[in-house]
Amino acid sequence: MQFNLATEPWIPVLRQQGQVAQVSLQTALLDAHKIQSLVPPIPTMVPALLRQVLLPVTLHALGAPRSPDEWQRRFAQGQFSTVQQEELRSYLLQEHLDDLDLLSTTRPFAQVAELTATNNETKPTSLLMPGVASGNNVPLFSALTEADTPELTPAEAALWLLHTHCWDTAAIKTGAKGDPQVKAGKTTGNPTGPLGQLGVIVPMGRTLYETLILNQPYRYDGLATADRPHWAAATEKYPLLPGETDARTPQWSTRAPRGEMDLMTWQSRRIRLIPANTPDGIRITSVVVSAGDRLENTPEYEPHTAWTCTAKPAAGRPPQRPRRHLSGRSAWQGLDTLLALALPTDGDGRYTSVLLRQIGELEAEGHLPPGYPLRLATYGLEYGNQSAVVENAITDSMPLPTASLAAENSDVRAALLEAAGQADRASRATDRLLMDLRRAGGGEPLPRDKGNRPSQRLLYTLDPSMRLLLAQLRDVGDDIDLLEEEMTQWETTAWRAAWSLAEQLLVSAPPQAFGGRDSKEGTFRTALAERGLRSALYAVFPRAAEARRLPTEVTTP
Repeated sequence: MQFNLATEPWIPVLRQQGQVAQVSLQTALLDAHKIQSLVPPIPTMVPALLRQVLLPVTLHALGAPRSPDEWQRRFAQGQFSTVQQEELRSYLLQEHLDDLDLLSTTRPFAQVAELTATNNETKPTSLLMPGVASGNNVPLFSALTEADTPELTPAEAALWLLHTHCWDTAAIKTGAKGDPQVKAGKTTGNPTGPLGQLGVIVPMGRTLYETLILNQPYRYDGLATADRPHWAAATEKYPLLPGETDARTPQWSTRAPRGEMDLMTWQSRRIRLIPANTPDGIRITSVVVSAGDRLENTPEYEPHTAWTCTAKPAAGRPPQRPRRHLSGRSAWQGLDTLLALALPTDGDGRYTSVLLRQIGELEAEGHLPPGYPLRLATYGLEYGNQSAVVENAITDSMPLPTASLAAENSDVRAALLEAAGQADRASRATDRLLMDLRRAGGGEPLPRDKGNRPSQRLLYTLDPSMRLLLAQLRDVGDDIDLLEEEMTQWETTAWRAAWSLAEQLLVSAPPQAFGGRDSKEGTFRTALAERGLRSALYAVFPRAAEARRLPTEVTTP
């Protein structure tokens, strides 16, 4: 049995003409300029494909850009040059062809040949799929039960294999024969896959080629000498580090990565896909998943997350920790972190990802086209019950003006932060209105973590307007008048949305709220609550407030 990832179609892509297709690794790279994006079955497979295969192959075959100028030349090409394409073909079809065989009996890709559980049992392929019931992980709305055993095509299995290395749940894993750290047939204390510990942020371009270049850090000294992806076997050039174990064996270790390629292709689990010949062809019918390498905190190499810096961390905690995405929040609600360009030099603080800081530097130096339509995609999983189950997937995508990353004093950056802050303050003002109306009617405010709050409805309503603003500000350049015009339009739209929601709350208030009541917190009645909201909106949206005061204004938001 063979299924070589270099030559067999398995990567789902959306071509520039709009067709969805499966392509081989070779085609995905050589035709990257003809491909709009990756479109796997679930969004969290996108960073897995980029990190586990596409980016490390590109970096290992071609090297990383050594300066902003070299980065700009690669980006401006729009596609891999003829020389680069030949280097990629040689890498995939000659140097590492055997390393990319998913079903090899001796060196299966991202697996351990003949990996066997201590009890000789195998598990259904659902163990690789967070959305399917398996063991303690029982999704509420799964159409399958643990008794169902999905049979995966090699192409499907390859995607879930990479996803497992990146996002697998934590806690107990099957003990493997040959692993000296197995106790009572299992290993404990396993963390989630490396991406499960991050709030993943991926810059996206107009084509897959541009996305690959946007996700390549430039290194003046090149990549670390000992750095390599997992499929490049340990040799004299890439000797095992002290305490490191070979990822092709059942043994594992806790260590820091060699560099970017080692980090991206991290083998967080030891896995074996077990194929069988079926009437429908080759299918993966069962798997063995056991403990893999455990990753030390590595802010110097990790390019795809923002960070929190703590000046005086608690004992045993690192000073820099990755920031994770919060369920229920749009990506733009985290603009204050995404646009935190300066590294905290003293005290606590947060700062954005390596790649977004790099894009800001490239924008400032004129290495990106004016108004470049950059998009940010965010990915995360929310785990529960000691991170042993998956409760929610967090994904989003939004436009982001590159000018907002160019400098701390960027007008566009200031405008975006102002708009995000306005949305937050306006939403909190609607919550205060609800609380005041409840008090006026003789009730009590909602507990902090209970109830359906109007703030969430308002933020949901404002989401399209905020995304439109993000897209519009890509083209303002140095035109301050145009910037002010866009911000005025945003404020007017947001004010109307907030007041429309407020009217619903006011109409729904009980009759006794009109007369109100006095309490130790103060006097509460409908009129006072309405006045408080109007005052808040005038303070939150100064441009829209000014427009309302103009004599020509004949309508009110």
